[in-house]
Amino acid sequence: MPKREMFTMGDVACAEGALAAGCRYFGGYPITPATEIAEWMSQRMPELGGAYVQYEDEIASITSVIGASWTGAKAMTATSGPGVSLMLEAIGLAVMTETPLVLVNIMRGGPSTGQPTRGQQGDVMQAKWGSHGDYQIIALTPASVQEMFDQTVKAFNLAEKYRTPVFVLADETVGHMRERLVIPDEKDIEIVNRKQPTVDPEDYFPFKPDDDLVPPMALFGSKYQFYATGLTHDERGYPTDKERPQIELVTRLNNKILNNIDEISEYERFMLDDAEIAVIAYGTPSRSAKKAIKSAREEGIKAGLLRLKTVWPFPAKLVADLATQVNQIIVPEQNLGQVYHSVRPEAGTTPVHLMAKPAGMPQLPSEILQTIRQVS
Repeated sequence: MPKREMFTMGDVACAEGALAAGCRYFGGYPITPATEIAEWMSQRMPELGGAYVQYEDEIASITSVIGASWTGAKAMTATSGPGVSLMLEAIGLAVMTETPLVLVNIMRGGPSTGQPTRGQQGDVMQAKWGSHGDYQIIALTPASVQEMFDQTVKAFNLAEKYRTPVFVLADETVGHMRERLVIPDEKDIEIVNRKQPTVDPEDYFPFKPDDDLVPPMALFGSKYQFYATGLTHDERGYPTDKERPQIELVTRLNNKILNNIDEISEYERFMLDDAEIAVIAYGTPSRSAKKAIKSAREEGIKAGLLRLKTVWPFPAKLVADLATQVNQIIVPEQNLGQVYHSVRPEAGTTPVHLMAKPAGMPQLPSEILQTIRQVS
């Protein structure tokens, strides 16, 4: 498909990004403020020969996505915080079975029902720690309509490459704002597909990793016969309660992500080269931070922005290096401090100031500017 331009909302851009990445299965359940993704998919997916299914609840939708992925489909679902709460057991299953999928969370106010039509960033820790056991997760944080498209494409590529669930975490403001979207010509969009086995079926071990710690993935219904289970399993996929396979499996599941933080992480540096004050932000607050930093520079205050496009795995070394270059760090979040708790240990002796706002509106540029003035 040739290059296209649209004036549209972030939720629609996310759906178009999924389709451009090759997503051909969507299993969902409507929930504000992510429903527009499902609505758009219900129209567009049949046009491309894919399948859209609305289920009775979030548990059914995420487990269907896992099953669809094992048949070879690039698959996704979209929800908000309460829906993610119901999906987390299945996310653990997807981690353990190394199932590539994308879960989009358009974050609303919480806890519980909270503010369905208002934005917040209260689900950042949920994405990282919501399921049980030791595991790593990948979570991307778009800050514009264009990035809702671009980072959804990236989410699929990362899911396929590392055989893991990937979150797209966007606050409601990003999901519902309307901006210009450029959809590139399909030949200009980088697409990554999962590795498939090349050995003879009798030599295939479904969870035997390559050097990159990621096993090739055979598909249900192919010539390869295998067993996939959420139980601790050996390289054959057979359940075991022995100590060594558990240690080796869990360590590998973590290291296939941790060993590639530099490749997975994406960020933007804005006016940081000579900065004395760094703002570390993601999502909508980062947009306010840019305006505040421009105003601070006009006043002679050397401020800059580190915008995290990837929050998990957390780029600890990047933040630690930045902390040695500046005198103060400010972290504005639409919560009571979630990424802040990852920034603080890496900052050493550099003071870190949390701008917490667990409300339906992000920090205003004037609010961030006032904090910059206070710490300068």
